[in-house]
Amino acid sequence: MKQKFEVYGMTCSACQAHVERAVSHLSGVRYASVNLLQNSLLVDYDDSVTHAQDIISAVRRAGYDGRVQGGADESVSVQRVACGEALQIKRRFLFSLVFLLPLMYVSMGHMLPAAFPYVLMDNPGLFALTQFVLSLPVLFLNRGFFIRGTKHLLAGAPNMDSLVALGSGAAVLSGTAVLFRVIYLMQFTDWTRAFEASSLLYFESAAMILTLVTLGKWLEARAKVKTSEAISALVRLVPAEASVLRAGKEVHIPAEGLVQGDIVLVRAGERIPADGTVTDGGGAADESALTGESVPQDKAVGAEVAAGTVLASGYIEFRVDRLGKDTVLAQIISLVEEAAGSKAPIARLADRVSAVFVPAVMAVSLLTCVVWAAQGAGWNFAVSCAMAVLVISCPCALGLATPTAIMVGTGQAAKNGILVKSAAALERAHQITAVVLDKTGTVTTGRMRVAGVYPAPSVKEEELLSQAASLEHFSQHPFARALSAYADEKNVSLFQAGNFEIVSGRGVRAEEGSEWLAGGNLVWMNELGVKVPEGEPIMCRAAEEGCTPLFFARGGKWLGHIWFSDTVKPSSAAAVKLLKKMRLKVILLTGDNELTARKTAQDIGIETVVAGVLPQEKEGVVRRLQNEGEVVAVVGDGVNDAPALARADVGIALGVGTDVAVESADIVLMRDDLTLVATTLQLSRAVLRNIKQNLFWAFFYNVLGIPLAAGVLYLPFGWKLSPMFAAGAMSLSSVCVVTNALRLCLFKPPHLGKKQQKGKIKMKKTLIIEGMVCGHCASRVERALNALSGVQAKVDLSRKSAVVELSDDLDETLLSQTVQDAGYEVVSIL
Repeated sequence: MKQKFEVYGMTCSACQAHVERAVSHLSGVRYASVNLLQNSLLVDYDDSVTHAQDIISAVRRAGYDGRVQGGADESVSVQRVACGEALQIKRRFLFSLVFLLPLMYVSMGHMLPAAFPYVLMDNPGLFALTQFVLSLPVLFLNRGFFIRGTKHLLAGAPNMDSLVALGSGAAVLSGTAVLFRVIYLMQFTDWTRAFEASSLLYFESAAMILTLVTLGKWLEARAKVKTSEAISALVRLVPAEASVLRAGKEVHIPAEGLVQGDIVLVRAGERIPADGTVTDGGGAADESALTGESVPQDKAVGAEVAAGTVLASGYIEFRVDRLGKDTVLAQIISLVEEAAGSKAPIARLADRVSAVFVPAVMAVSLLTCVVWAAQGAGWNFAVSCAMAVLVISCPCALGLATPTAIMVGTGQAAKNGILVKSAAALERAHQITAVVLDKTGTVTTGRMRVAGVYPAPSVKEEELLSQAASLEHFSQHPFARALSAYADEKNVSLFQAGNFEIVSGRGVRAEEGSEWLAGGNLVWMNELGVKVPEGEPIMCRAAEEGCTPLFFARGGKWLGHIWFSDTVKPSSAAAVKLLKKMRLKVILLTGDNELTARKTAQDIGIETVVAGVLPQEKEGVVRRLQNEGEVVAVVGDGVNDAPALARADVGIALGVGTDVAVESADIVLMRDDLTLVATTLQLSRAVLRNIKQNLFWAFFYNVLGIPLAAGVLYLPFGWKLSPMFAAGAMSLSSVCVVTNALRLCLFKPPHLGKKQQKGKIKMKKTLIIEGMVCGHCASRVERALNALSGVQAKVDLSRKSAVVELSDDLDETLLSQTVQDAGYEVVSIL
């Protein structure tokens, strides 16, 4: 099982490595990953061998504390704790600053033109004692560094706190020794040596180190809160109260008091508190927070509503079906948290370095002190260089480099309607070289429509429709539903047929009076002995047009054939253009026949087609591509896509698809919009680029900073880094890494670009539309038209029209078909 734990007391990547190592050594633990940004531990373990308490005990033995983390409500609590921690660190910094400023004034004020209490300069003992007293409150306020650092140092697991404690502690001890030396020399009135000794105090360095490190921790904590805002914003979507019908009366109760079966009332502008089904009323729900879709979705009786969405217009009553952790919103939060808390493979380098980094830094610091002392540079110079090495080398930036980018990236993905299940999937996505698209339900809508009615000689079109629709009336096949809808639209009268029978892989038949009716493929007609003139040529012509023909007969006599076609999604062509713009190979993979598949591929701009494959063969096609050196992403939505999704380097499922497809995928698209595939891959590239930048600067900072702090450049150039500047540089390194990760918040979904759009001349058309009777109708038509690539539409219900701005290369028939698919009819286009 997978379990998430909160871990307290971690401050750097060394802490992260210690906790992971301690938990990974437990029997039954398959995987342990620490997220320093979230202060969390994700463990995959066999609960029959190891228990949660064993894991918590291992964390405590490593020198930290922990507890099991809860669900969505716990996420709010964690966010509040993070905010509270940032506020606490801020207060500690401000109070430290109150004492640091006068301390700096006393220690260095004589260098300034401002007035200075020369009584301190005339008395070296008072001068040293004043600095000692002013440094004590700073030491007390930041005592946590010493407590935690010493604890981990004695446990053999030194961390960032250990380095800070050693660096500032050495300054305090050195300053205290000088203080006693000054007092000792004053007893013998050796004023010259006493004044010389008082210039070697390091109290201001100790206080400055602690204050600057605290400043860095405060800025880091603020940035951490910001990086987790995507998750906390999702959690806050659920309203605190709900209006419920109880005993026929409307009552207001806390949202957590809802139970399954409750009838909840929601008015325009209110948030929906649970998942459910509309039982009364109607309206349009803004689901942008969950799916990224900006256009409100119609919600009539029988429609499903999701917790956290807003009823933009109307009034509904819905029955509560799912609550708490079972809601779509809770599952999204869980996926985003798991992805943000997981570890990308690229982070392993930082982990390996962090495991030995702190002991190595301590060794370098000791060596620096010994070498400079041996060179006769003086004790104070040697100690100063050693302190600078300790302070500048704190490995905070290394620990934050990857998780900050992953958390911000997955949060941005969620905002755009993309759910990434793991950091590893997000990393793999940037390597994709080939995108394999399923056809039905992915590139196309999966909803059949009648494309043509062709009666046999001496048979009228209305007769063919009546016979065919009556036969198919009780079937649930997509062809049958399309035919029934078409017959209703044409007001064709139907009759009652009996003994209805489905013949798998062939068609259907039924009896009407003394004769039988049959409909299906050409093989079925041949088996029934029905002669179909030019049957094979009809099949070929239909396939070339991307259609599937069904043949119908009555009493052994051929009545004619009806063509059906699957409609291409408006976003498919734009998605293929974007993927090609990214220099990716795009392949259409389908079980349909070759001619039909190629027609669809031609319509959307795909050159490579693999058709006529069975579900298990799709997995083989993906494997073959991988063997050829391609890194493959598969996009699908159905059960038959699950093997290919699982085989792919990255499986991408449409959230509107089946549960099996969603479970098999690494990434889930919450909107039925293929352009999100390009958005996903672009975001992955941006995240990996950001992680590499973070790791580069984290490593580069230490490679450059440690030699400078050790005084390597002192002899040739006279350059030496003081411990105070080292502390400031260390703090800024962590802040820079987190700030760089926050740049991902500026990520924008890819588009076709200005160069491609310049060649398209925009024009306006007015569509006169029949059938719109209310605001919901207008909203449905407007949403359907705006979903088309390069189209901007505004519907005027009073005039029964839609003003459409489009490019000159867009076919007007596509506009008419889009409106028809939405359930309305275009009378004319002006």
